[in-house]
Amino acid sequence: MRKVLLIVLLGLALGALFGQLMVSVPGYWLVRVGDTSYQTSFWFGLVLLLTVFLILHFVLRILMRLSHPVSRLKVWNRRTRHRNAMKRTVRGLVALAEGRWKRAEKSLVKAADDSSTPLVNYLSAALAAHYQGRYEQADTLLKRAHLSTEGADTAVGLMQVQLMLDRQQYEEALAILTRLDRQLPNHPQVLKQLKQAYLSVNDWDGLRRLMPRLASRQLISPQERNQLELRAYKELLVHEARDPSNIERIRSLWADMPDSLRGNVELVVLYTEALVRGNEEGIAERLLRHSLKEHWDSRLVLRYGLLSVDPARQLVHAEKWLQERPNDPDLLLTLGRLALRNAYWGKAQEYFEASQRQRPSGVVCAELARLYANLGEHNKSQLYYRQSVELLDKSLPSLPQPAELEAAGKDGKASS
Repeated sequence: MRKVLLIVLLGLALGALFGQLMVSVPGYWLVRVGDTSYQTSFWFGLVLLLTVFLILHFVLRILMRLSHPVSRLKVWNRRTRHRNAMKRTVRGLVALAEGRWKRAEKSLVKAADDSSTPLVNYLSAALAAHYQGRYEQADTLLKRAHLSTEGADTAVGLMQVQLMLDRQQYEEALAILTRLDRQLPNHPQVLKQLKQAYLSVNDWDGLRRLMPRLASRQLISPQERNQLELRAYKELLVHEARDPSNIERIRSLWADMPDSLRGNVELVVLYTEALVRGNEEGIAERLLRHSLKEHWDSRLVLRYGLLSVDPARQLVHAEKWLQERPNDPDLLLTLGRLALRNAYWGKAQEYFEASQRQRPSGVVCAELARLYANLGEHNKSQLYYRQSVELLDKSLPSLPQPAELEAAGKDGKASS
């Protein structure tokens, strides 16, 4: 309402100003053509000239449009087609989101040639064809998408990789991703798909090298990174340890390992096993001592007792640990084994029996049975062998046994 009032007031002011000018600035127009002359007031003549100018301008514009009717029709037709293509594209994308793959593909392909974004149409249509299981058609649409738009290599490549991963064509997908990674280092989507491809083909070395790049781009959480790195190094250590000649490769893996993983007990045990197979027991012994100093764990203690580097020195180290943990059954078992390596039969017996008192174990009983048998005390040996079998039997799963089945059969006959 205020705007209308302002316009009215402005119009009145301009009208008043124009009327004042007509009164204060008199004049006239005189036009002579031959013997005929025309005369009018200055202001009326000015309005008349302006009116004639506007009419001529309007007429010329009409004539110019009429002079190019075909081009005007083409423009109109093109705009109409673009408008219709946009509507079909929207319908196709909606159908794609709703899971109506066939309708989506049909609408998107039909609108692609007239669309202002044919790349979107063909990529979405390829996805719809893929979901229908029409893989050849999807590949054809991807090729058309590549040809439709200049500079679309990355978008088409990423879509192609995603479809290949869905089809479990992991090797082919990894080949494309490797090429894209060279062209576009640290591209977020390429890195994420590389992680998926490496996991799919069990390429643990490629995965461990990828982790720092994913972390630097904040594409992976610290928890997931730790889990994947742990899995990758575990698999690599197990694989490389199968061949004792790979010891240098194994040591290189350990050197490259993040500090946070070197304290992982499972990895320490695997690395120790690999070192032993590679005739590097001295390094394994130092590793276990250092790891036990940082983190006490029964698996490391038991593995330490199976080493044979310098039994006397090992026994001294283990007895120092016993001062801090006098009732540790696993440490007592390890001390018994180290005592055996040093030919301290009596001390070995004492350590084994102390371990058995702290926690009855089939393994300890077996060690005692073997020791007593070699000492010639066969009655004690048989006693511990029976205890070992009984303890081990308790740890076995509950399964049907022949004696139980025979007893059940007798009961059935008796009842009949």
